[in-house]
Amino acid sequence: MVDGARGTELEPVEVVDAELMDDDVPAVGEAAVPDPVAAVLAALDTDAKDHLNRIRPKKTRDGYAQDWEKWRAFHAWLAAKTGVPLPLSSITVGTFVSFVTYLDQVVEAPPNTIERRITGVTSEVRSRGYTVPKEATEAARRALKPLKLDENRMKRGRGKGAAIAPADLRTMAEAPRERQPQPTARTRRVFVVPEVARLRDQALNSLKLAVAGRNEEMSVLDDAHVQVVDEGLKVYVPSVKGRPPRTVPVTYGENRATCPVRCWRAWQEAKLAAGADPEGPALLSVDQWGHLGNTRLSPDGVGRALARCAKYAGLTGRRITGHSARRGSVTTGIKKGKRVDKLRRQGGWSANSPVFWEYVDEGTMFEDAPTEGIGF
Repeated sequence: MVDGARGTELEPVEVVDAELMDDDVPAVGEAAVPDPVAAVLAALDTDAKDHLNRIRPKKTRDGYAQDWEKWRAFHAWLAAKTGVPLPLSSITVGTFVSFVTYLDQVVEAPPNTIERRITGVTSEVRSRGYTVPKEATEAARRALKPLKLDENRMKRGRGKGAAIAPADLRTMAEAPRERQPQPTARTRRVFVVPEVARLRDQALNSLKLAVAGRNEEMSVLDDAHVQVVDEGLKVYVPSVKGRPPRTVPVTYGENRATCPVRCWRAWQEAKLAAGADPEGPALLSVDQWGHLGNTRLSPDGVGRALARCAKYAGLTGRRITGHSARRGSVTTGIKKGKRVDKLRRQGGWSANSPVFWEYVDEGTMFEDAPTEGIGF
């Protein structure tokens, strides 16, 4: 187009359709009005996360914190190799599978520990507001699967606790009270187990096997949770780590040294005579001189008590831990023809617990064995 007055050509003009603005969008220079609903929801979410973290068991919090430190160490190692530091929130198939490889080949961790590290890091990353893709955790567990089938790798860990039976408890209960010093001990004197400690350990070990108790469950047990009835004991096992509580029966045993009912009553008489609170913790600490403490036995203390009794009784051919009583409750019960559903309820296992069914299989291993009665 040519302007006749000036004789110049006009530039073409591009017409742009204007977009309609929403009424609630602030104009330029206008301050946005905070949304009160969004603010309340955000505050509730923050409070909920803090609350859930506070009620998480200390042992779990400490374990997850250690897992997170391993994740940080992995990132430092990866940055040194690649020259590129990645954010700790980078959860991908590649980083998670590399994490498994790092723990296996560099740290030389046992497969069970690697599996727990994956769970801990996943929880910690989510607690920080980041997303963990499902395909990343699935890939990590696929990478872990062949490691769990490697016998040498599985030996890196301490291994599973072996099952114990009432016969083992009798061996522990009848062991001499005099304990010789260990080769590495600085003190060479013979230690004599105080009577109150001996009674405490007998009650603890027999009751633990009877109720298939976890270390944490035995630790939080109070005197009020153990009710003496005509048939024996009715034990209320409190909830730990979000598991449902349960009330289980404990009957009289055949032998005084391992009968959970008589062991419990003897321990009760001894600790009350020593001035214990009759409404206090069921299992109390005892020092080496036989002085009764006023604090409950910790979960680790429960496990150590059983392992220590086994060690000084000469049961050293297998690894006995606090979990051994729980395992032995199932294997012994199965061998004695007890109902599977009752054994499961006694120990508070879920119906689809793979660990419980592993114990059931162990207990029935020689039942109608393939080699039995075939002419050998």
